[in-house]
Amino acid sequence: MYRLKAQEGHARRGEFDTPHGTVQTPVFMNVGTQGAIKGALSARDLKEIDCQVELSNTYHLHVRPGDELIKSMGGLHKFMTWDGPILTDSGGFQIFSLAKLRKITEEGVNFNSHVDGRHIFMGPEESMRIQANLGSDIAMAFDECIKIPSPRDYVIKSCERTTRWLERCKKALTEYNSMDDAVNPGQMLWGINQGAVFHDVRIDHMKRIAELDLPGYAIGGLAVGETHLEMYDTIEAVEEYMPKDKPRYLMGVGTPGNIIEAVSRGVDFFDCVMPARNGRHGHLFTWNGIINIKNEKYQTDESPIDPLCDCPVCRRYSRAYVRHLFKAEEMLAMRLAVGHNLYFYNSLTRRIRQSLENGEFDAFRNKYSQILDKRI
Repeated sequence: MYRLKAQEGHARRGEFDTPHGTVQTPVFMNVGTQGAIKGALSARDLKEIDCQVELSNTYHLHVRPGDELIKSMGGLHKFMTWDGPILTDSGGFQIFSLAKLRKITEEGVNFNSHVDGRHIFMGPEESMRIQANLGSDIAMAFDECIKIPSPRDYVIKSCERTTRWLERCKKALTEYNSMDDAVNPGQMLWGINQGAVFHDVRIDHMKRIAELDLPGYAIGGLAVGETHLEMYDTIEAVEEYMPKDKPRYLMGVGTPGNIIEAVSRGVDFFDCVMPARNGRHGHLFTWNGIINIKNEKYQTDESPIDPLCDCPVCRRYSRAYVRHLFKAEEMLAMRLAVGHNLYFYNSLTRRIRQSLENGEFDAFRNKYSQILDKRI
């Protein structure tokens, strides 16, 4: 259940109930694709950096170690010792981005594993079965992530098929989670809006999937090559037709500025590999912009990564020390950098929530929307 607590323009401050806790929104979900954050952060670390929702991937966990194994271990929450909400992506995006050879049919997609080349078939029922075995709180629908640009005729046909797939997802997940051995009987299905950057196609698709009355809806297929302006315009076009009493999730987005701008357009949930990936390469987010900690100017800098940050890393370590770890190729470098970046993103959404509660979101947006994405 979603509850709206405050609103400023289209920006919303709310909360959403899941079987493993209530999520305060807007929220950034920390991406642990294979049941772990890349950068050596554990479930205990996620608590320390104020993570609310952990996101794992259906395709990757199906390939390795196998969803049946995870189910036998009590489900993903128990397997990775995380007691908070988990969202699992359907695997659709990975199939379309990783699989070199794939064949899409009405039934689903045939493709080869990127790990060992073995043949895999995945359709709506298979995706739902895997996610039911994982026992996540939010299961994403199986859809086609359409590349941008794509021919309009193909986009329309793909959206029609994705709608039919969504109907099959709903039926399948209801059946799986009604079984006596269901890992998480309260698991919820969220639908995904597609349509590339064709606004009328997006709107038609959103109207159709809204009729299925699902607990939440996502905007998918963005941040895959279009401009920021095209992305923002697409969100604005679709948002008007998204249910007001359900959470909205913008998949795979993005920079701090993207998040602020998307919140201003009515989005509640976000995820992105950017903070962890950038952190592993020494690119660190601060409230004054992005720094490259490997730069020589930080060699003897005794200040924290960000003097305005109160994360566990900034409270203890200097820029000079973190830079040294990177130069020495110590694993601790990635752990500290990723921990800081994820804390920054979690802090960003917390401050967005506070600004909405205080009626100060416009001021927050004007101050930070541009500066946070700039490289210092």
